[in-house]
Amino acid sequence: MADHGNTEYLTATGNDLPAHESTYERFVEITFVGTVHVINLLIGLTVGGVFGRWFMALPVFIIAIIGAIPGLVTGSKTSSYIAFAICFLIFVFTALAH
Repeated sequence: MADHGNTEYLTATGNDLPAHESTYERFVEITFVGTVHVINLLIGLTVGGVFGRWFMALPVFIIAIIGAIPGLVTGSKTSSYIAFAICFLIFVFTALAH
């Protein structure tokens, strides 16, 4: 940076740090929900494609969608955790039955 000017970032009128922090928190929430949703979809594809149990994969896909919607709307991670737990249990049940 140049030595000949004053730093005006902290005193500028356009500095809206709370809005930036809010946007970042929302980005992190959406990234988390999206990541868990993709993991749930991969579990469903594993159950259907690897184990050949597409009838058991269908509930995994439905649960993945149902778990992602509240997380995207409200920003809560609870529905994603619950959806992952249920999908993982279906995966384990199918793997043990295979």
